[in-house]
Amino acid sequence: MLERRPPTPGLPTAFADGSEADDVPFGALQPSVGIRDWLLGEGARLQKAEDMLSGLAERLIAIGVPVDRASTAIDTLHSEYAGVGRVWTRDGGTSVRLFPHGGRSQEAYLNSPFHTVHETGEWLILDVAETPDDAFAIIPDLKAGGYTHYVVAPLFFTNGTKNGITFATKAPEGFGDDDIAIMRFVMPALAAVVEMRVLNKQLDHVLRLYVGDEPHRAILAGDIRRGQVTRIRSAILFADMRDYTRTSADMTPEEAVGLLNVFFDCLVPPIEREGGEVLKYLGDGLLAIFRESGDDLGGAAKGALTAAQNALAALDEANALHQFSVPVAAGIALHHGEAAYGNVGSGSRLDFTVIGRDVNLASRLAQLNRLLGEPLLMSKPFVDFLWGDPVPLGEHVLDGFREPMAVFRPKFLRPRAPS
Repeated sequence: MLERRPPTPGLPTAFADGSEADDVPFGALQPSVGIRDWLLGEGARLQKAEDMLSGLAERLIAIGVPVDRASTAIDTLHSEYAGVGRVWTRDGGTSVRLFPHGGRSQEAYLNSPFHTVHETGEWLILDVAETPDDAFAIIPDLKAGGYTHYVVAPLFFTNGTKNGITFATKAPEGFGDDDIAIMRFVMPALAAVVEMRVLNKQLDHVLRLYVGDEPHRAILAGDIRRGQVTRIRSAILFADMRDYTRTSADMTPEEAVGLLNVFFDCLVPPIEREGGEVLKYLGDGLLAIFRESGDDLGGAAKGALTAAQNALAALDEANALHQFSVPVAAGIALHHGEAAYGNVGSGSRLDFTVIGRDVNLASRLAQLNRLLGEPLLMSKPFVDFLWGDPVPLGEHVLDGFREPMAVFRPKFLRPRAPS
């Protein structure tokens, strides 16, 4: 195999000095440049990362590199999983696997060839038949699949993240020196494109995670100036946990966070199933909206009411299953009006927050839940969009509002079991 000088420790894979072209056969240099240009052009714009992996493999095959399997392992900044693996095979196409946070994923990584190449900074090139089955967990599978040669390359990002890519072949002679040289030549371009795609994906996810769907799109579209406001006609849902301060008084911070997470697990899925968007978490509560859709003005209110009833049903089920250390109850208020969100703050520190008269009214309405002994209250502007005959609970003065508001509850609380 080729003799290569040791890699510079910590040097990002995308950094290239031209030496990666030295060993590429003269006749293969131009098509190899074509693969690199495809990666930097069309490959960077592909919607799915798995399409880029399959496209790279197919282009290597087209210039004579006998790739039968290729895979990537990419670290992610995601709330639900730590990394994503993609595997392409010539016969089976591409599959995707998500690696959850926790010890099992870490143990699998430590027993993988990716850990080895990350520690050494060098490529790992294995004759599969000569490699013991217990060297790496993947080796028995490669042997069973008829693969003869296996190449593992580290992909070091400029931010220090460690990732990797593999190639395997079933060719009896394995990969030749020319094949390895071509792989090395395209690797800096591949690393640059993968890092760009990953960072864009991470930015999209983190913004969506912390500010919600529509606000994250607005921010990425450039709405980051202080004072910009967007108005949305919608049904507004405000929910909070009753007696949170007393319930959590003797809890550790970790226990209190666990309590809130179970609570929100009961509320958020029903909201999202009905097309709602959680715009803000407010300590032990949340604010969500259900947008008006075209001429179906009652659809938003109906979705909000269904979500509220299903959230209360999920909370009852969680209590019955003792998922909380103590029984937990919620108060939910529904209103219809205009929610506004925009950038407030000072200097370089802004917050994308939700404001407006109707938002304030919904939060004040929620304060009546305890006073009236009702888990679910609706304002007059909300019930105006509903069919049916809600039960009036009289007019009530809401803190901060001069005019009293007519308040209602559903005639029947008939929550559906969450699907």
